[in-house]
Amino acid sequence: MSLKSFPPRIAVFFAGWFVGPLFAVAAEPIDFDRQIRPILSDNCFFCHGPDHEGRQADLRLDTREGATSGGAIVPGKSGESEILKRMLSTDPEVRMPPPKTNRQITPAQAELIAKWIDQGAEWSEHWSFVKPRRPAVPAIHDDNARHNAIDAFVQARLVGTELKPSVEADLARLLRRVTLDLTGLPPTLEELDVYLKDAAPGAYERAVDRLFASPRYGERMVWDWLDAARYADTNGYQGDPTRPMWYWRDWATSAINANQPFDQFSVEQLAGDLLPSPSREQLIATGFHRNHMINGEGGRIAEESRVDYVQDRVETTGTVWLGLTLNCCRCHDHKFDPISQREYYQLAAYFNSIEESGANDAGGLANPVISLATDEQQQRLQELRSDEQAARQKQTEAEQRVARELPAWEAEFAAKTSSAAGEGTKSLEIQWKPLKPTSLSAQHGTKLSVDEAAVVTASGDNPPQETFSMLFAPPKETITALRIEALPDDALVNSGPGRADNGNFVLSEVIMEVYGRAIDLDPLRVDFAQDGWPAAHTADGKPATGWAIMPQFGKPHELIIAPRTPQTVPSSEVLTIRLAFESPHVQHVLGKFRVSMTSDPPELVRGMPPAVLAALSKPKDQRSEAEQKAVSDHYVSTHANVIAAKAAADQAKSRREGFERSLPRTMVMRERSQPRETFILVRGAYDKFGDKVTHGTPSVLPAPSAETGANRLALARWLMSPEHPLTSRVVVNRIWQTFFGAGLVKTTEDFGAQGEKPSHPELLDWLAVEFVESGWDVKHLQRLIVTSATYRQSSKVSAHAVEQDPENRLYARGPRYRWPSWMLRDQALAVSGLLQEHLGGPPVKGYQPEGIWEEATFGKITYQQDHGPALHRRSLYQFWRRIVGPTVFFDVAARQYCAVKVARTNTPLHALTTLNDVSYVEAARVFAERILREGGPTDAERLTLAFRLCTSREPTPAELPVLQRRLGQLRTLYAADAAAVDALLKVGETPVDPSVPRADLAAWTSIGSLLMNLDETLSKD
Repeated sequence: MSLKSFPPRIAVFFAGWFVGPLFAVAAEPIDFDRQIRPILSDNCFFCHGPDHEGRQADLRLDTREGATSGGAIVPGKSGESEILKRMLSTDPEVRMPPPKTNRQITPAQAELIAKWIDQGAEWSEHWSFVKPRRPAVPAIHDDNARHNAIDAFVQARLVGTELKPSVEADLARLLRRVTLDLTGLPPTLEELDVYLKDAAPGAYERAVDRLFASPRYGERMVWDWLDAARYADTNGYQGDPTRPMWYWRDWATSAINANQPFDQFSVEQLAGDLLPSPSREQLIATGFHRNHMINGEGGRIAEESRVDYVQDRVETTGTVWLGLTLNCCRCHDHKFDPISQREYYQLAAYFNSIEESGANDAGGLANPVISLATDEQQQRLQELRSDEQAARQKQTEAEQRVARELPAWEAEFAAKTSSAAGEGTKSLEIQWKPLKPTSLSAQHGTKLSVDEAAVVTASGDNPPQETFSMLFAPPKETITALRIEALPDDALVNSGPGRADNGNFVLSEVIMEVYGRAIDLDPLRVDFAQDGWPAAHTADGKPATGWAIMPQFGKPHELIIAPRTPQTVPSSEVLTIRLAFESPHVQHVLGKFRVSMTSDPPELVRGMPPAVLAALSKPKDQRSEAEQKAVSDHYVSTHANVIAAKAAADQAKSRREGFERSLPRTMVMRERSQPRETFILVRGAYDKFGDKVTHGTPSVLPAPSAETGANRLALARWLMSPEHPLTSRVVVNRIWQTFFGAGLVKTTEDFGAQGEKPSHPELLDWLAVEFVESGWDVKHLQRLIVTSATYRQSSKVSAHAVEQDPENRLYARGPRYRWPSWMLRDQALAVSGLLQEHLGGPPVKGYQPEGIWEEATFGKITYQQDHGPALHRRSLYQFWRRIVGPTVFFDVAARQYCAVKVARTNTPLHALTTLNDVSYVEAARVFAERILREGGPTDAERLTLAFRLCTSREPTPAELPVLQRRLGQLRTLYAADAAAVDALLKVGETPVDPSVPRADLAAWTSIGSLLMNLDETLSKD
């Protein structure tokens, strides 16, 4: 309802209010965007924000016009502003936000709003929607404490606090920190020694430049892009088929190592296929937006999946380049940010014309794809295509030849069918002739008799299984099919047709012989009174299956079986038919039955389509064109020569498709020749169309240039425009997060009204402008960060500093947090000497506990571990099953959706991995062998080397004796426990060095594990 239509009691409630300022006006101006908008966004925008459909009381508080037009806010007069009356009310029916929302404006917030209103209620745009301008670098008192502009902004922010910048970290710790940050691996001892001996000015900067030039740099930095791109080696969902998207991963690694300008890096991923004459690498780059999950479940509607993929791309683009949460706009206008549902679908239009259907082929890929075959593979593929084409041509020629034989076949078929009396038309019902046995026998003594109608009755006590042998005089006609009828009778249980406890009749096998020569039979049809099991459950020579009649009791049932080739029995021979009955569940399975034969045409016996039967029942000159075509198509398609030619062509196609699937292929982006129309989807439902929309971007942001057109390339160039207020800030913030653990904007994924404000807004804008003006040079920006005094600070902290700034948001000390699990694994491999460092290539399957995949897939997918060097490749190359990621990584993104915020947890349970996982235990043992091999003759020298490898520094005089005592204890322990030695040393596939005493190796292995699990080893320090 409108604010002007309050219930009368509210007017009485406020009658005594003093019309004037509620609080004293502050001398310092209140900043709406920084101080007021967050309060309104958290408490008011859900009901009174941008979403016009969900808006309550026709009141909008996210715009100045909406807030002031209805009297909610009266600029300059807080006492007359209804918004404050509502916020301060104690009446639950009046107070806003309503009590049921569990939100409440605090007195301090109300006072701030009142002061802002009394100052004139000045409005401003949300900070992130305003183009960043380069602010002046602050002057600081101690210029010696700064290395670049970053330090000036950080230290200026500390003014007025009780915090001071920390001293620079010691040389070894600093090199370790920056080496792990830039390469994901610890420094080698050689690198450390060279750095520590370099006394010339700029030693640290030279070390940083060396790290930027290392190929390890791209392997480390691409990890964040894998999370953002939702990269995995499988599709996800049920079945979770494998997909070869590692080509995109390798492209991204290479591009990062080459320091490809970020605008080019982005454009190629978003629209590389739309660039003029795109290279193969630019096409592979577009795999960024093909890394989403693909639903291949049988019941999935392809178009529904396709729409899901479009929406995923919109929301991923929004997260990665805009830092906005767009997903809620699928169904309605954004609740907090000025982005409408219409604008969401205008963005979707850029991704709506990808050449995809929503389905995926058997190889786990979904079009569009490109082949990455070699010249030799392309040649072989062309040969297979030629073979397929030739086979299809032979099929066509066979069809043409057979078609010319149609008149002769029709005449022969007509001659084989009987004439209906006086009509001149043909009867197409099968003519069955009962076969009366000349001899009957039962293997297990069942009593048999036969009447004049050729009906066989089984009586007496029949066993659980039985075989009847029936001999027949040679029929005069050729046998094209046999019919076994199970007949009901009132004397049977439930009127039969069998004598089982419930009336079932179970036939497990039918054998047709001519003097011991078995005839190959083909079960054709089963009629269980039109309501029974399918033909797959007919007699098939497997006693465990059988033909069970149920539950249609009291009705005749039949099984029709045809010889593969029509049989003519010579007069000198005898026809034998054996029926076998067996069922583990039924004790009495016999009853009344009859065997009949027919010599009607095999085509008729095997069944013809109704349209063909109807057409053949008429004289040829009375058939319509469609009826004659039905006859012709049926004859041609069922002719043996055509069937053989088609089978050969299908096999050629299968060979070609199989080879194509074996070729290296990957998914890319490609536009349809005919663009799709885009509609607003009502509540996001794929098949509920609202208004039609065209390509567009949110109106709160600068409009794209009219010269760029309306496709993904235009969208990419709009995102990378220097005028865009979000992209540079969003990317800079993620880069800052890489080195400090959190962004200047802590909500890395959300720069909107619900996101956190920047801790250092001027620094963020300065870096954003610097990034753009440097030519989007990522390494330049990262070099500024890691060479700043802010980054180089010691992470040692006093209790007072922790109390003042527990999360280090003011950066008065160096960053400290646990390294990610994937980096810890790589570190363990590196210090042990196990690490295999070659770049790129297909994913590998390292160690993993048994049964993980099986449990997640109900036993349908099993894990086949790799062996040899593949076990020790970097974590980047570990095979990633989307529904259950590598178990050794305990704090990573799920890779099901885009993730740009670092997931970091610290629980004791993680020690179960770093202390017990095969990768770590094996690394500790190989590490021990390295220490014994390279560490010198004494325990002290060996422990010092081990400590340096893990921490990049030497142990202190107090630390070394602790390690020596522990080593002695372990030697005593393992010397007395051979079983424990064997259990420890057998972990992992790397062979044990036979020259090292086993108990001593076990002791050093435990020391290695201890050092690898030091807090200093596991943490950025």
